[in-house]
Amino acid sequence: MEDAMTAAVLQSVAAVLPSVLPQPEERRRSEEGFRRWAVIMGTVHAKSLDPLPMHGRDLSMDPDDLIQKPEQEAESKLEILENKDVVVQHVNIQGLGRTKEDLLGYEISDVFHAKNLIDVMKRAHTARQKLLRLGIFKEVEVLIDTSEGADALPNGLDVTFEVTEIKRLTGSYNTMVGNNEGSMVLGLKLPNAFGRAEKLTFQFSYGTKETAYGLSFFKPQPGFFERNLTLNMYKVTGQFPWSSLKETDRGVSAELNFPLGMTNHTLKWEGVWRELGCLARSASFAVREESGHSLKSALSHTMSIDSRNSAIFPSRGALLRINQELAGYTGGDASFLKEDFELQLNKQLFWDSVSSASLWGGLLYPIGGQPSCIADRFYLGGPTSVRGFGMYSIGPQSEGDYLGGEAYWAGGLHLYTPLPLRPGKGGFGDLFRMHFFLNAGNLCNLNYGSGPHAHFQKLVECIRWSYGAGIVLRLGNIARLELNYCVPMGVQSGDRICDGVQFGAGIHFL
Repeated sequence: MEDAMTAAVLQSVAAVLPSVLPQPEERRRSEEGFRRWAVIMGTVHAKSLDPLPMHGRDLSMDPDDLIQKPEQEAESKLEILENKDVVVQHVNIQGLGRTKEDLLGYEISDVFHAKNLIDVMKRAHTARQKLLRLGIFKEVEVLIDTSEGADALPNGLDVTFEVTEIKRLTGSYNTMVGNNEGSMVLGLKLPNAFGRAEKLTFQFSYGTKETAYGLSFFKPQPGFFERNLTLNMYKVTGQFPWSSLKETDRGVSAELNFPLGMTNHTLKWEGVWRELGCLARSASFAVREESGHSLKSALSHTMSIDSRNSAIFPSRGALLRINQELAGYTGGDASFLKEDFELQLNKQLFWDSVSSASLWGGLLYPIGGQPSCIADRFYLGGPTSVRGFGMYSIGPQSEGDYLGGEAYWAGGLHLYTPLPLRPGKGGFGDLFRMHFFLNAGNLCNLNYGSGPHAHFQKLVECIRWSYGAGIVLRLGNIARLELNYCVPMGVQSGDRICDGVQFGAGIHFL
């Protein structure tokens, strides 16, 4: 893709810059002041061109032999443009208001290392993308011009970035799709709050199962946007009908994100005051026992490697995500060690079909002899995990209320194909896929006094599995909808099944 972009830029420059062809030294000196180029957002324009010579050298050849084909002329110009040495003398930024110049120096400094005109354009385009990524500019335009002034070199260039800053206060209204739930989101944002790409955000969301509001502060490291710090204050009230439980969380958190080689890492501390209560009078005694207040203080670390070409409809690549959480050592009355992972592999097959394999797993180990809390356990089942079963309706339960488990695994094999006869190919029809799947998994509590062999036996003795087919719809790059016909198998006593058509919406699917 980069080679194609370079070729297109070279052809554009060659078409409009005949003046860069080699000329005699004395003519170059006398007409240097007439040479001027402008590059605006990757498009090259000639503001003034050198006049073509009226007569060429007498080579004692037939005039028809001097006529070159357009392709040959273009090739020679492209070669000259690629090899023409230039020096970037000045890089200017125009249109700054509240943004600090030292922040932008990190993003544009690479332009000074360009060696030729094409390299200048490529590095300027990369710098423009970095400036837009900061989220503080509405528009960024690039102007490349010959150097002027007493210190101007014959091959010197000046690069100017013309920026338009985002307003001091912005608002947003949108809808969000979670795992089989939807919500309305209202937000207020102060971008570039202190002039160095900081962001202060207030957000309120009201959904089918959850209501939340929170305040967050985002601070990137200058020159290294991927390394950033986020501080949060929030209150979340959620309903969990599969457990007849409602939960209100009031908390603060600090989160540090940074890349390391091919991996991305997140270090997080969270302190949360949790209030658990019964959602209905019919709640089981086991859920009533969990009701009350608790304080959790936890440290967590997440490592991920994601080479997929899309998070919603990947056709190639892999994802590995590993998460560890340790609660109790920094305070609070919840003490446990929690580990979970996610693995996904995708491969494109014939006729635009894609095969996908997924594997999830997790383990929660209570510390200090305390039993685990219902809010910290794993849950399994539903249209986003093991299809053909009710939402989070696999595993331990009491009087119809599902209590979650301390260990689980789930796996899936999928085949995605285009719609039959390819209606709407190249347009709306590409948002749909046929979906064939085979899912399996189990969730349970382990006796940690026994050995690993007993744990393995427990996890594989009551496997739930299902198979089926359906249609998948991609909603942009943020979510997807599934309508599947499911056949649940391996059903155990107490499981809630969905035998037949099942609808699912979310961002995270097995």
